[in-house]
Amino acid sequence: MPTVAIAIFPGVQALDVAGPVDVFSEANRFLPPADHYTVTLVSAEPSPLRASNGMTLTADATFDSARDPFDLGLVAGGPALPEGEAPDARLLDWLTHVATQCSRYGSICTGAFALGHAGLLDGRNVTTHWQHAAQLAEQFPEARVDFDRIYLRDGPLVTSAGVTAGIDLSLALVAEDHGAPTALAVAKRLVVFAQRQGGQSQFSPYLSAPADDTSPVAKVQAHVMERIRESFTVKQLADVAGMSARNFARVFVQETRITPHEFIERARVDAARKLLESSGAALKAIAYDCGFGTADRMRIVFTKRIGVTPMQYRERFRPT
Repeated sequence: MPTVAIAIFPGVQALDVAGPVDVFSEANRFLPPADHYTVTLVSAEPSPLRASNGMTLTADATFDSARDPFDLGLVAGGPALPEGEAPDARLLDWLTHVATQCSRYGSICTGAFALGHAGLLDGRNVTTHWQHAAQLAEQFPEARVDFDRIYLRDGPLVTSAGVTAGIDLSLALVAEDHGAPTALAVAKRLVVFAQRQGGQSQFSPYLSAPADDTSPVAKVQAHVMERIRESFTVKQLADVAGMSARNFARVFVQETRITPHEFIERARVDAARKLLESSGAALKAIAYDCGFGTADRMRIVFTKRIGVTPMQYRERFRPT
């Protein structure tokens, strides 16, 4: 029987735990008994603990006792993990041990921060909740953080995006173990997609507020967003900032970590997203109003950036 261990702790996100557990439990319905997954919840103490939503969870074993090799070892996420303070030393020690004992190990959602504190992200391609991806990259600069992936595998290390993405990761692991038809059967039972289209970008705001809203760069950003229908050149934007074109391009990248062209494209996508969510306007009208020119051009850029077409995005996110 394949064995799965999931590390939990006070303040854990309950859905980070329940989602994967239900995937492996439902998979057992379609597998012969010899292939059934056995899931063990592991924590520092044997007593019940309180999840972030107030739910009480009780582990099956402690970090001290769960030292045998597992086929898969995961750490769930929790709202407090990105705050910078190192998690319980017993959890970190267990994760370090698991990484040497399991054929696959990793995290769900912000559990990636616990892996980082355990020194397990260096040189690895990883992902986490879109809202905390920049924090993860800043705290653990040796990690290669992908801001958009729903889940990601780098050798034995597996990581997932936020909350329900733990279900996507678990379905992918079931498919790896027992084939796509089994994973699809489990997805149907849980009424979820076996393979979600697009990445986290469809859920996250594409633009972040400037650190200093009085800076020349912030002035340019506001100028672009207020005139999103127009075309822009670096020279025009540099004039708005009161700089030479060369100096403006350098300062813009330094402050935003993206080029002016990249910013304009992201701003157009964000403007289109808002209209797709809030209006029934025709795609060609939205494309024109957001500066894409044509619906075809908007579809190409939108699909590249978000991973789904404008029509698919509207179907998913416009209130009925």
